[in-house]
Amino acid sequence: MTMHRATKIVATLGPASSTPDVLERMITAGVDVVRLNFSHGSAQDHIARAALVREVAQRAGKEVAIMADLQGPKIRVGKFAQGKVMLEPGAAFVLDAARSEPGDLQAVGLDYKSLPRDVKPGDTLLLNDGLIVLTVDKVIGEAVHTVVKIGGELSNNKGINKQGGGLTAPALTAKDMEDIKTAMSFQCEYLAVSFPKSATDMEMARQLANVAGEPWRHKPALIAKIERSEAIPVLEQILKASDGIMVARGDLAVEVGNAAVPALQKKMIKLARELDKVVITATQMMESMIVNPVPTRAEVSDVANAVLDGTDAVMLSAETAAGKYPVETIEQMAAIALAAERAEDVALDADFTNKRFGRIDQSIAMGALFTAHHLGCKAIVALTESGSTALWMSRHKIHVPIFALTSQQTSQRKMTLYRNVRPLLMPSYTDRDEALAKAEALLVDGGVLKPGDTYAITCGEPMGYPGGTNMLKVCRVA
Repeated sequence: MTMHRATKIVATLGPASSTPDVLERMITAGVDVVRLNFSHGSAQDHIARAALVREVAQRAGKEVAIMADLQGPKIRVGKFAQGKVMLEPGAAFVLDAARSEPGDLQAVGLDYKSLPRDVKPGDTLLLNDGLIVLTVDKVIGEAVHTVVKIGGELSNNKGINKQGGGLTAPALTAKDMEDIKTAMSFQCEYLAVSFPKSATDMEMARQLANVAGEPWRHKPALIAKIERSEAIPVLEQILKASDGIMVARGDLAVEVGNAAVPALQKKMIKLARELDKVVITATQMMESMIVNPVPTRAEVSDVANAVLDGTDAVMLSAETAAGKYPVETIEQMAAIALAAERAEDVALDADFTNKRFGRIDQSIAMGALFTAHHLGCKAIVALTESGSTALWMSRHKIHVPIFALTSQQTSQRKMTLYRNVRPLLMPSYTDRDEALAKAEALLVDGGVLKPGDTYAITCGEPMGYPGGTNMLKVCRVA
């Protein structure tokens, strides 16, 4: 309980990390949230992996959240007779929505049947994460005729993006709707929605998730993956309809261009924090560690910069799902985050200048931060049922660790994603003084506090009501 890293780590489960031994070592090394990628595997695979995560986390003595990541629309080419082709610059190539036979050097079928209606002559299509560039020459019926601008190897089922956006595929497919039911059957804490273009996409996902979760009285938190250019102008509306966002730099970079992404990342992180939402930075963070035991200097800087920007979490995809060094990657990422956090500036006073609070509980949360910062408290302790107080506290950079004590396991798991928050389970008490004494004892026993230390603690009176935080107390351990 004594080592406190503010930035959380999300790791994707896959063939390299699905054994109990490797998963336990990953959790011990620093994983806070486990991501299940619904683009791969069956419903039963995900149910089994979720059960494994719960079991291994319990054995490791650390609570982790589960994030179910929906596949979204399959905007992809079909399959090739030989598995792949080599496209040469200047060659003609047809993307044919009506084609059922395997592809060749001249043409290939499409999983995404609406492409002919989404493009016009002069449009630029980017395939395989932008490595192959095609210019649309003409559209005849169901066939999109293109000229290869930048060639290369194109293999089965590679993704298609349109430069500047404009593909009409809905964010939620029939498969996603079934996958939401699967995710709710194991009560995932976070549901990540791929390719949302508007707040309406997120509202629809929330409605589906809440209905599917009703038998368990479970409502997941929703993460909008920002990977379409159309999402950028309506980012604030999407954020307000979600519980957080993922800066999904892969598809986003293909649509808006690589050069635009770093500034967009900073903008997204800043806006999410201002709106009291969580934010995950993802894609190729430690990509070289899929095959190498150490990261590149550029990857170290990338992770550190995301931490300095204030991201709640940094995410690993193939590095832990299919890489050779899943545990080592997490160890490296944790070390980079810790070093970056030690170097970051705290400007709490500026954060509160000219800021107004309309809610008592939010005012108490901000008061706790301000007081703990200026008094040099060893910890901030929030007794919270829903986790809202801890979320508000976590939106501001402070070098004082926040311990969120809750009687709700669902709240505890959700708070594992909040920056600088360490969520712990504590029984609910109706007597305030008893609750405060138990909270202090918990942190003293965990080695966080020792005699003479001061700490700030918040709670609500009467005890046990969500949204009722109305008290701030500064204590010294006897």
